Amino acid sequence: MANHKSALKRIRQTEKRRLRNRQVRSQLKTVLKKFYSVVDGGSEGEDLGKVHRQTVSSIDRAATKGVLHKRAAARKISRITAYLQKSQSTAVQ
Repeated sequence: MANHKSALKRIRQTEKRRLRNRQVRSQLKTVLKKFYSVVDGGSEGEDLGKVHRQTVSSIDRAATKGVLHKRAAARKISRITAYLQKSQSTAVQ
């Protein structure tokens, strides 16, 4: 266990950040699951563009807060955009 004041403070800060990061990560997973279910046709009547924008926004927010690395965020955005375009092109044919 830490004995110095600064080390005790670090422990408190780390715990706060860990909980915040966990919350953001969990919320991001939920948003991604919703995106994939809507694109796969699980929820009719929802605007795909709107859901895509909300998902991209959530990913960007996680990257801004430092929960995701900026390249990991870019990769996720790229993949969901490609998934959306692929699903729309197969729906048209």
